[in-house]
Formats: sequence, C-alpha cells, structure tokens
Amino acid sequence: MDTVRWGILGTGSIAKKFARGLQSLPDAEIAAVGSRSEEKAESFGNEFNVPRRHASYEALCADRDVDIIYVATPHPLHCENALLCLKKGKAVLCEKPFAVNARQAGRMIAKARAKGLFLMEGMWTRFFPLMAEVRRIQAEGDIGEIRMLEVDFGFRCGWNPESRLLNPALAGGSLLDVGVYCNALAFMLFGKPDKIVSQAHIGATGVDEQAAWVMKYPKGQIAVCSSAVQTSTPMEATISGTEGRIRIHGPWWIPQKMTVQRGGKVEDREFPIEGNGMNYEAASVMACLRNGQTENPIIPLDETLEIARTMDALRKQWGLKYPFE
Repeated sequence: MDTVRWGILGTGSIAKKFARGLQSLPDAEIAAVGSRSEEKAESFGNEFNVPRRHASYEALCADRDVDIIYVATPHPLHCENALLCLKKGKAVLCEKPFAVNARQAGRMIAKARAKGLFLMEGMWTRFFPLMAEVRRIQAEGDIGEIRMLEVDFGFRCGWNPESRLLNPALAGGSLLDVGVYCNALAFMLFGKPDKIVSQAHIGATGVDEQAAWVMKYPKGQIAVCSSAVQTSTPMEATISGTEGRIRIHGPWWIPQKMTVQRGGKVEDREFPIEGNGMNYEAASVMACLRNGQTENPIIPLDETLEIARTMDALRKQWGLKYPFE
C-alpha cells in the first residue's frame, strides 16, 4: 500500500480541511468523494482534483478504488454513515465526536471488530508533535507525577437557533462540539475517571451553552474542564505535576507552543506544524493500515467508548437529552 486511497464522505468545511491536510502527504490520494448532492460532489471534486465524484454515500462505499473513508458529516449522522462504510467493507476514520452517545459508539465499534476493519475517532489534536512530547514528558517524569489538568475550550458562535451548535435536533451544545477535546486530553493523561461533578447552563434552545466539570481519578488526580459556545475563554491547558507544570498556549487544541516550568527553570518550547494539522492524524492512520492494525494505539476504541460514556454521564447530570435519543 504505497499510496493510501481516501474517500471523503461529506463535503462541508471539515471535509475540505481534511482534504487540504491530505494534499500535504505525498503518500495519500483523495480518490473519491461522496455527497447526497451531485452538485456538491462535483464542486468538491473540482476544488480538490478528485477523480471520482459520487452523488450518494452508498456509491462512495461501493467504490473499489477506495481504501479508507473519512466520515465528515455532522455528528448526529456519524453512526449511520460509519456503519454504512463498515458494512460495505471500508476502513473508517470518523470525525469527532465519534458519536452522539455511547450506545451509538458501541454499535460502530462492534461492527468494526466483527468485520476486522480499521476504525478510529478523528481526535486530531492527539497527533500533533507537541502532544507526543507531552506524552513523553509524562512517561519519563520530567515534571514529576502529573496530578492535575485545567483545560477549557469556549468561543462565542453567532446566534442562529437552527445552527448545528444551538439546535438540539442536531445534537448542539458545547460538550459534544468542543468539550470532547477537553475530555480526550484528560483521558490521555489519566484514563477513566471514577467520579464526575458538573454544572451546565442550558440556554433558550435547550442545549448546553456553557458547562464546567471536575473529574477525579482512582489515584487522586483531578481534571477541571469547561466548554462553551456562547462565551469566549482562554483556550489553554495547564498540566501540573509534583515537580513542575506545562502550559499549552491557546489555542491548545492546535498546539504549537508550550511553557515548561520545573523548579526555577522556565522554558518556552515551540512545535511548528506542517500542513494544516489534519495531516498528522491521517499519516498515523495510514501507518496503521500498512501495519495491518484495526485500531490506533494512540486513541484506541475502548478509550473512545469511555469518552462517550463520560459525556453521557455529564448530560444525564444536566438533564440534557436530544429529541432523537
């Protein structure tokens, strides 16, 4: 598999961002695109020089010259679209959040495992060079034992009650859209929490406009997280250890700079990104495919499922249930 042939399911902004990321990888080919609209498939194909344009998702999944499909639709459609790909024998990279809830996530994972196919959540932040360095620092104890995480991701979107960010019928709200990043970072550092306490403001449309939660872990570590879609926050992450700390500068989810403090020594470290950042997760996925792996050890499926369960638990505390659940 010298060149991995990608299919892209969906033609929105995230699909275009991923396509630009693939274009920076010499061993990746955007072989096909699928849309529910022939016009959109053609427009996307023209923009990214995609040879095959399909006017349905089913046709994309049936394309024999596609090795893996990137699911780039809105997250209420992730489960349905990923299952379609898997049933047709295609490996899948599914954009975050992996699914709306743990029940959907479990169905996707079960299908991939039953068919022996690769499946991964597109938690792109985890694949940046800076995050690899954070994992090294933790493994080697450069700042001692990591005991606490403080992380936020909040912004103010325009007021459109029908938009995907504010419409409960589209699984809107801050948790699934950006809070998932905070949870994923906490899981990377500490694993599964054993206690969660939280508060959320449910806005006029019935979704979480802002929320904050604290997670405690079996060895006493604590993660303090917040998310918002109507409030602008610093978008930084601070990782504190017994002998020092790391501050990942904002926007921490596209990490390029961190300050490491240990004792009296303070060091600013920069990790310039190549491409647009999407290329890092794509390259990791392609390495897995070449190695015959059906999961990526950097974000394994059991962890993705636990992240979904954690978000279910948070929404249960808030009394937030989407109309289609």
